[in-house]
Formats: sequence, C-alpha cells, structure tokens
Amino acid sequence: MEKKPLSVTALTKYIKYKFDQDVHLKDILLEGEISNFKRNVRGHFYFTLKDDRASISAIMFKSNAQRVRFNPKDGMNILVRGYVSVFEAAGNYQVYISSMEEVGLGNLYQAYLQLKDKLEKEGYFSREHKQPLPRFPGQIAVLTSATGAAVRDIIHIINRRYPLVKIVVYPTTVQGENAKHEIVENIEKAGMNKENDVIILGRGGGSIEDLWAFNEEMVAKAIYDCPVPIISAVGHETDFTIADFVADERAPTPSGAAEIAVPDKRVLLDDLHRTQKRFGDSLERKIRELRREVSNLTERYVIKDPSRLLEPKARLLDNLTHRLQTNSPKKRLDDAYDKLERQTDHLFRTYRRLLEIKSTSHTRLTDRLRVVNPRLIVEQGYTLTKKDGRIIKSVKDTALGDVLEMEFKDGNLKVEVLDKKEKNNNG
Repeated sequence: MEKKPLSVTALTKYIKYKFDQDVHLKDILLEGEISNFKRNVRGHFYFTLKDDRASISAIMFKSNAQRVRFNPKDGMNILVRGYVSVFEAAGNYQVYISSMEEVGLGNLYQAYLQLKDKLEKEGYFSREHKQPLPRFPGQIAVLTSATGAAVRDIIHIINRRYPLVKIVVYPTTVQGENAKHEIVENIEKAGMNKENDVIILGRGGGSIEDLWAFNEEMVAKAIYDCPVPIISAVGHETDFTIADFVADERAPTPSGAAEIAVPDKRVLLDDLHRTQKRFGDSLERKIRELRREVSNLTERYVIKDPSRLLEPKARLLDNLTHRLQTNSPKKRLDDAYDKLERQTDHLFRTYRRLLEIKSTSHTRLTDRLRVVNPRLIVEQGYTLTKKDGRIIKSVKDTALGDVLEMEFKDGNLKVEVLDKKEKNNNG
C-alpha cells in the first residue's frame, strides 16, 4: 500500500504532540549562558540559552518576565525553569521559561568586563582623547560588511541627508576569527587616507559571540591610535562593545551612525532660509533707518542752504586771518619801526627843548656874570689890585712895604706900598 504524504502542518503538530506528552520536558531546570538577548515592545524576553556545545531558543512571556529581579544581559549565566515545546509557525523547538535566576557571568562576558576595566584604567575611554566630529565632512569611510544591511542603511541615509559627501566603503569581515585582523587593517588604511574626515565602524546586531571581534584589545588600540575620528555603530541600541567606549562617538545603530556623521540637508536649508530671512529683515530695517536719516538730513538748513554751512567757517577764517596779520613778524616789525620813529622824534623834540632851555639859561647867566665880572671893570679903564694873587678890596688889607700887583687893561704893574691913608666911615 502506497504511503500518503504528510503536510508540514501535520508533521509539525505530531512533533509538538510528542514534545508536549513527554513528561521529562514538561518541567525542566536548565542552566546556561544568555546570548542575543532582546526585550520586545510588549515586554517578552527572547534569547538563546547556550553552553560550550549547544544552544536552544528561549522565550519568557511578560507575565513571567516582570517577576525577574535582575536585568538579563548577554553573557550572564542563569538557571531557568520551564517546559520545552515546538513553535509550529517556525517549525523549531524552544524552551518556554516560567522563572529565571542569575547564577553567574559567562566566560565571554567575564573576559569583556576584564578588558573593559583594564582599558578604562589605561585611559582608552577618556573624554580628553576623543576627537570632535567635523560638522561638514567631505569624505566618509565606512568599515563594515560589503553585503550586509548595515552598509546599505548607512549609504542610503547619508545620501538622503547630505548628498554632498563622498562615501568610501572598506569591505570588512565583522564576524569570525579573522574579523579582528581585518578590522584593524582597514582602520589603519582609512586612517592613513587624508581625504577621510570620519570613519564609521559597524555592523548589525547579533549575539555576544557575533559581536566579539569588536571586543578585542587589538581593535580597541587601533581605534585609539587612529588620527581620523571614528563613530562606533555595532549591533543594536542595547549592545555595548569595547569599540563603543574607545571610539570618538558611539551610535546606537549603523543607521544612527549615518545620522550622526552628517548634517541633515533639510535642517541646513531651513537654517539657511531662516538666516536669509533674518538678513533680509535686518537689511530692510537698515534701509528704513537710512531713509529716515536721509529725510532728516534733507530737511536741515545746511542742505537747503549750503552757504550757511560756510558762514561760521568764513567768520573763523576772518578771525584767524586777522590774528595772523596782527601777530605776523612783518606787522610786528613795522609796528616796532613806527614806535622807534615816534620815540626818535620825541627824543629830538625833547633834546631841542632842553637845548633851548639850557641856551636861554646860559645867556641869562652869561649876562649876569658879565655884570659882576671884574674883567669888565678893567676893560672900562679900572684896575684890579691883588696881593699874593688875592684881590684887595680895602686899604686895610695892605700894609706899608707890601708889594702889590696891579692889573690894567693892557698889562700889569708891581708897586710897593709906601704910604697909606684910610678913610673913616663918617667921611
């Protein structure tokens, strides 16, 4: 008898029935490490529970998840209680968790924390070392997988926001053992290209294992030493890698990195239009002010009658000219000459008057002297008698035997007193 084929739905329902009927799968305790943890908008937990050799999908609905006392993260070791069943729509089995307890940290997460602590102490995360992003980059280097969704998102968003920038993609393996070496090599290449203004280093989301290349120390050092500012955009918003802490800027997603790297042309155009309007308004205000000033000026008398503007200047010029003429050396010299002539004339007149006075006085004195001059008597025929050079005025001044000198008009005689006869006063 020929077998009838089963539908996928029938097979999946049968497998699910087997899972649901297995008593060992109805209530299990399971220990493992969280990987690729997500919390959806409705509050459900989705993650992978794994150990060294295997992994299983896990889900914890909101009704149970809200009783968890800690914040589940990739790398945590947890102990869960639940049951295993099949998710028919996807055809895979998974564990449905009713409770969760934290056991400890997984090996990868422990290594992540140790490296983070080491690099932080060495100053790799310091704000002082981080470079500012250029406001208007000319060229952006994108280091990511050439075929992933991340590179398409980055290119699309940059071209939409700021089409003036040039994008250079450095195809880079971002997952696997060789990824760290390729990431370091391309960071160094992009850093040596002086045309690159910004580097975007990123990839899409994944588990802690998928993102581990960005937790390698050699990658952190390459980012730290790069002369071009780097934006780290690894995984989703809740994913944090060492590269995020070392980079000059961290973006929550590759799309977010594209938005951080370039300005939005719409915002720039809005700013330009506002600036243009502001300048236009300012120019109109200035024109109105200038028109008012021109109107005020045209009403002033100096505009209507410019000659009035010159009147004060003309008066000032006349005053200055007069002062200059008054105080000029020639004028002062002429005044000095005039003064000298006046003083000379006054001196001559004074001299003549004084001479006339002296001449008159001299004539008067001469006349008086002539009247009393003994010589005049001699000239009239009288004589002068002298004794020892003195004029004898009285007989009493002589004695017998005296030798007297008699002066005549035409000569002198010496006589001896032989006799003398005095007259009495009575007669």
